Amino acid sequence: MLLDVNATFAAVLAVLLAAAAGVVALARLGRARDTLLAGARAAVQLVAVSLVIGWVVRSVPLLFCFLALMYAVAVRTAGRRVVPAPGRGWWWAAVPIAAGVLPVVLAFVLTGLVPVKGITLVPVTGILVGGALTATVLAGRRALDELEGRWGEVEAGLALGLLAREARLEVARKAAADALLPGMDQTRTVGLVTLPGAFVGMLLGGASPLHAGAVQLFVLIALLAVQAVAAATVLELVARGRIVRPRAGETGEGPVTAAR
Repeated sequence: MLLDVNATFAAVLAVLLAAAAGVVALARLGRARDTLLAGARAAVQLVAVSLVIGWVVRSVPLLFCFLALMYAVAVRTAGRRVVPAPGRGWWWAAVPIAAGVLPVVLAFVLTGLVPVKGITLVPVTGILVGGALTATVLAGRRALDELEGRWGEVEAGLALGLLAREARLEVARKAAADALLPGMDQTRTVGLVTLPGAFVGMLLGGASPLHAGAVQLFVLIALLAVQAVAAATVLELVARGRIVRPRAGETGEGPVTAAR
């Protein structure tokens, strides 16, 4: 076993979490409370999930219910990160996450690479949903931030005869592409800078280094595909005015909707 789960384990985690929140507070980053809450939520959720997974792996219907729950939480999280209340259209985050994850998971299941068993389907799907969530949040936020800061350029494009979608894409596309950088950097540096979780987990489970490396490569390439589709889809939704962030003093009609 890599770690002994005991009082020392709990104490070290508490100190690390307090240190993280303390640094955030000292640097005045404004997220000290959020840091503490994130750590506490993670602890509670992981304990609960650990217990639930041991139950759902025995039943295919329960397995699919659990996967649906993972998806719903990811949609809610991504949507609220991209379009904070009282924004409009946060539920559209369901589209890029599904568009990225569903085809890849179906391909894995239909080809037999991932069997329909909780012990394999849950972690693989969870990794992919997490990657899609990250890409959706980064691409959506960056695209909307760019539109807010450069809305004059969008209006200039409209004046030149561009369609509203095309004018928004010209401004937001490059910013949204930044969402792909974390996944690309992780893939480029795997084995040289970091040893990701799938690789380490396989080694600890007794797999050979070669087999562990193959599994990790499988995960990384799948993540690249999922994140590319998620980022492209959320960019299209922003360009079409489906995902909207209101300006100050507005209650849901932001600059993205003004020129439909």
